Amino acid sequence: MMKKQTVVALVLLLLIPIVWILGGLLFSLINPEIAAGHANYVRNYHLLSLVKSMLALGSSGVVAILWLLACFLVIRSKERSSWWLFLAALGPLGFAILARLNDRASAETDPHARFVRSLNRFIRLGYEVCIFVVIWLLAYQAMVLKRNLMILYESATTGISTAQIINLQNASSGMWAFAEGMEVMYMVVLLYLIWPIVFNIVGRVAAIMASPETR
Repeated sequence: MMKKQTVVALVLLLLIPIVWILGGLLFSLINPEIAAGHANYVRNYHLLSLVKSMLALGSSGVVAILWLLACFLVIRSKERSSWWLFLAALGPLGFAILARLNDRASAETDPHARFVRSLNRFIRLGYEVCIFVVIWLLAYQAMVLKRNLMILYESATTGISTAQIINLQNASSGMWAFAEGMEVMYMVVLLYLIWPIVFNIVGRVAAIMASPETR
């Protein structure tokens, strides 16, 4: 069973893109130039600009709080010191370290924690490196799949050919590269949190399938 802290941490991580999208939507809806033509143009323009800036800072602040809370809950679920929270500043790399910490509370009841503890130092190092590489590859492939699906969707809804859409994206490649890099890092964090759950589910299913053969 998933710990309550892990479930809440997963929910908080899933809220991060929602907050980003809502914040970006509200940011784009506010146009200070709509104050043009009014008697108090200068004051209204500055007020709208201030609201727009506050929305950007506010959404970034909420995302940062969600991230710190998710990292803190992962640490609590493993009954580790709060000093580990400093690793949250390292982003996905720091979260990878937090997610791979030994779980003091469920070392005997959690199959994944028991499996990791059974490995010697060198085999565990190889295991962690393999998991690191596989998770980053999966995150990258998920981003590529999402990009291709979005291109197909945009082409179907707008009538623009996929080649034209790709050319438009290439014209602003820096912006797209940054956004896709953020998507990859976000997927890495989710996969690191979900991996022990998948491991336990697969192990349980394998045990159920093998049980009739042992009788």
